[in-house]
This record gives sequence, C-alpha cells and structure tokens, in this order.
Amino acid sequence: MSLRKKPWNRVNLPVYSISSHNGKGNHNMHIITYATAISMQPKQFICGVYRGTKTLENITQHNKFVLQLLSAQQYNLVNMLGKKSGHQINKMAYLQKRNLVQQWKDYYVLSDALAIIEMEALPVLLPNTASPDHTIFLCNVLEYKNLHTGEPLTLDILRQKHLIRI
Repeated sequence: MSLRKKPWNRVNLPVYSISSHNGKGNHNMHIITYATAISMQPKQFICGVYRGTKTLENITQHNKFVLQLLSAQQYNLVNMLGKKSGHQINKMAYLQKRNLVQQWKDYYVLSDALAIIEMEALPVLLPNTASPDHTIFLCNVLEYKNLHTGEPLTLDILRQKHLIRI
C-alpha cells in the first residue's frame, strides 16, 4: 500500500490544531499538519497555515497562537476544525457547547489535547508566491505544557477513519 502513496504521504505525521485569536476576543481553531520543529536553541517551529482561513487572519492580526498536539481519540474533531471554515461557523461555540475546551492564558485549548505550545509567529518566512496554498511562519516557542499521556493523532489514523485520502 505504501508504494501507492506519494513519497511525502508515506510519513505518518502528527495532527495538530491551532487555537488563535485576533487580540480582540475573536477566537478560532483550525487543523494543521504542516508543523515541524526546526531548531533546538531557541526552540522554533515552522508552521504552514492554509490561505483564506480565519486562523491566518487571526495570526496576521495577533502573532501569537497555541499549537495543540491532538490525541488519537480526537479524530472526530477533524471535520469541524479542518473541513469547515471559521468564516461560516463559530467553531468556539460548537466546542464550548460540548465542553471540549478550557482556558489557558488568553486562549481556549482542547481539554483532551496531549500538549499545548504557545507560539509567536515571526514575519512570514517566504514570499506569498513561494507557497501558493499556505502561508509559512517561523515561530518561537514561548511556553509549553504537557496535559495528558497517550498516543498522538496521526495522518495514518485519519486515513484509517477515511477522513483523508491515501
């Protein structure tokens, strides 16, 4: 089966969510798989945020956000957080109604996430033309907290649940 996959889809990457706000109380959450640590000292990540999203608007207006490592049991959030737009639906109201979030610092975070990492997005790493569908940020890690033990949500789990293609 792995020979059918494109080389970049053969790696079983973790699935994260971004919790963001625009600095004025307008919160949103989004799924992100294009996130990777790239530096040990200082600890930094590169994060690719899909263009046209409320999350990208929030990060552009307020350069801090929380990267949340999702647990394997949170696969059912992918349709809401990743396949629906924060421009059309209030994702925070959905999550609050189901008691799935808690407050951490100035953010709402998913209560069952394995870990949370507060990030500061530095100026855009590449010009907009370098990545046609994602805006790429170099991010400093400001603070982190491990919340739970358990297995992380991965792309392979999303494939097994038929939430993404091979």
